[in-house]
Amino acid sequence: MEIRIYNTLKRSLEPFRPLVAGRVGMYVCGVTVYDYCHIGHARAMITFDVIYRYLVHKGYHVTFVRNHTDIDDKVIARAREQGVDPLELSGRFIEALEEDLAGLRLVRPTHEPKVSEHIQEIIHLISRIIANGHAYEARGDVYFAVESFRRYGQLSGRTTADMRAGERIEADHRKKHPADFALWKSARPGEPSWESPWGPGRPGWHIECSAMSQHYLGPVFDIHGGGSDLIFPHHENEIAQSEAGSGQSPFVRYWIHNGMVTLAEEKMSKSLGNIISIRQVLKEMPGEVLRLLFLEHHYRSPVPYSSERMGRSLVALDRLYQARELALKGYRRAGNDTPAAQKAQLAEDFGDPGRDLLSATNSFSRRLHASMDEDFNTSQTIGTLFDLVRATNRFGALPKAAKKGAPLLAEAHDCFELAATLLGIGESDPAVFFEEVKSKRLAAMDLHRSWVEDQLQERTQARKTRDWATADAIRTELDRKGIIVMDGPQGSTWRVRV
Repeated sequence: MEIRIYNTLKRSLEPFRPLVAGRVGMYVCGVTVYDYCHIGHARAMITFDVIYRYLVHKGYHVTFVRNHTDIDDKVIARAREQGVDPLELSGRFIEALEEDLAGLRLVRPTHEPKVSEHIQEIIHLISRIIANGHAYEARGDVYFAVESFRRYGQLSGRTTADMRAGERIEADHRKKHPADFALWKSARPGEPSWESPWGPGRPGWHIECSAMSQHYLGPVFDIHGGGSDLIFPHHENEIAQSEAGSGQSPFVRYWIHNGMVTLAEEKMSKSLGNIISIRQVLKEMPGEVLRLLFLEHHYRSPVPYSSERMGRSLVALDRLYQARELALKGYRRAGNDTPAAQKAQLAEDFGDPGRDLLSATNSFSRRLHASMDEDFNTSQTIGTLFDLVRATNRFGALPKAAKKGAPLLAEAHDCFELAATLLGIGESDPAVFFEEVKSKRLAAMDLHRSWVEDQLQERTQARKTRDWATADAIRTELDRKGIIVMDGPQGSTWRVRV
C-alpha cells in the first residue's frame, strides 16, 4: 500500500510520490536557540522523527535536514540582556537542545545546519531574487516585494490586501507594500554582521530556511515540515522567495504541519510565557512518556498537555514495558523459529488468552502499516500497539505461560521490536526503563534509594524472625509513600508506583 499524506498546500490527502523514485528530501524548521526548548518544540521534532523513521522503514533513502536559527532578533536581544556574544549564547543553547533531544530518543537528521555558517548561500539567493525582479534595496536593507509574486498567499489562503507587515518586523515607510518582508537587515551597532553587496548586515528570519534547504536538497524537494503556527508568515514567505529566486515551482511538493500543544486550551509559546521546558519534563519522567502522549494524537491535531495526562501516559508506558519484559523472556527462551502450526496449537491450549495473543501478533504488522500509510496516523498505531500490550500481559499472567507459551511471547517480542523502531517507544531494555522510572520518581517524591533499601532489609529481617506485624507495617509505610514491594522465591524486589 502506498503512503498518503495530507498536503497543506492542496488541503487534501495525496498519494506520496517523491521527485526521484526511492529518494526523499525532507526539511523541517528547527528552533531559534535563545532559550531552553519547550515541549511545543518537542511535538514538532517527535512528529517528524516518526515520519523520518517510517519513510526509512519503507525503503526510501531520506536526506533529512533540520536547521538551527543561531542568529536572529530574539537571539540578539537575549544576548544583550546577558551581556554575551549572540553566537556564544546560541551555541550554549544548541548544546542544551542536543542533550534534551537525546532524552526524547530522536534520530539525528542527516544535516543540522546553522544560519551563521550559511551566510554566503543566503547572500547568493537574495542576489538572485533581486536580479529576477522580486526584491529591492532600501538604504542597506533588502525587502521582498510580495506584489511581484503572483502566487503569494497560496499556502495560507491570504491575499496581500488583508496582510499586515510580517511578524518580527516593525512597519517601515520604506516598504512598497506593508506585507513586504526583510531578506537582509543592515548592520546596527553592537550586532553581528557580515559583508554583502548591500553593505554590512545579517539575514532576515525567513530567507535562512530557503537558502539552507535549497543548498542541501535542491530548488525543488519533497517534504517541508513544521508547526502549524509557521504556515504564515514563515512558510508562505519561504515559498515566495524560493520560487522567485530559482524560477522553479513548486518549491516543495508536500507541506506537512503538526498541531500545537495547548495548556488550558491555549497554545504554548515562549511569547505567551506559558511554557514547560523539555528538560523540566525529563527531570521527572523518561522522554518516552512525552513521545507516547504526543503519538496518541494524530500529528495534525492539537495535544492538550497536563500533569494528569502525563501521569496516565506513564502508567500506559509502564504496562507496555511489563509486556515487553514478558515478550523478551519468551524470545530468549524460544527464539522466533517455532512453526506456525505449533504456535496455533499452543494458542488453543491456553484458551482465549492464547488465541487473543496469537491474533494480536498475526495482525500487528498489517494494522500498523495500514495506519501509518494513511497520513502517518500514530493515534491508530498506538491503539494497535496497546491491543498487543493487553493481550501479552493477560497471557503472561497465566500459569506456565512464561515457559510453555514462550513461542507465543516470542512473536509478541518481534512486534514490539517493530513498534520501537518506528515509534521510538519501547526501545530500552525493560530493566533499564524500570530503573530510570525508579530514579526519577524517587527524586520527584523526595525519597532516597538508600532509605527504601534499608526499609526492605529491615522487613526481610523481620520476616525471617516471623515478626509479621513489623514486616506488614514496613510494607504499609512503603506503600503509602508509593513504593510497591513484590515478594518472590528469590526474595523481595520493589518498584515505584506510577
